[in-house]
Amino acid sequence: MSTQVINDDTIKLLRECNAGIKMGISSIDEVLDNVKNSDLKAVLTHCKQQHEQLENETREILNDYHDSGKEPNPVAKGMSWIKTNFRLAVEESDAVIADLITDGCNMGVKSLRRYLNEYEGAEEKVKDLTKRLIQIEDDAANDIKKFL
Repeated sequence: MSTQVINDDTIKLLRECNAGIKMGISSIDEVLDNVKNSDLKAVLTHCKQQHEQLENETREILNDYHDSGKEPNPVAKGMSWIKTNFRLAVEESDAVIADLITDGCNMGVKSLRRYLNEYEGAEEKVKDLTKRLIQIEDDAANDIKKFL
């Protein structure tokens, strides 16, 4: 493989991680004020902090490559917002919030695993960052299960 292919895969994987992280932070922000259970709020706050830390890491690496990153898909973000607000309008409960966030975590893990396979030429440090993000999403989904 040429260096160009590796760099392309690296940048593409970083962009997807960056967009996914932003989507995760946005999703948590949408529901955090509605959470009543202090333990669930703590789990979500911790998850958001982990995402913010990884967002800083991805931004630094993207800056090194002179790339501005990627925003979440506007349609996906809009659909998520509609689904979240509709479900919370029907029933505002911690169980609904836990369900929404768990779905988001599971979709994130699925997408990130697909991107890892698709951009297999990415540099190891970016693959490792992606795997850390997958672990954060997996851990969050597991931590939230007790609130479903």
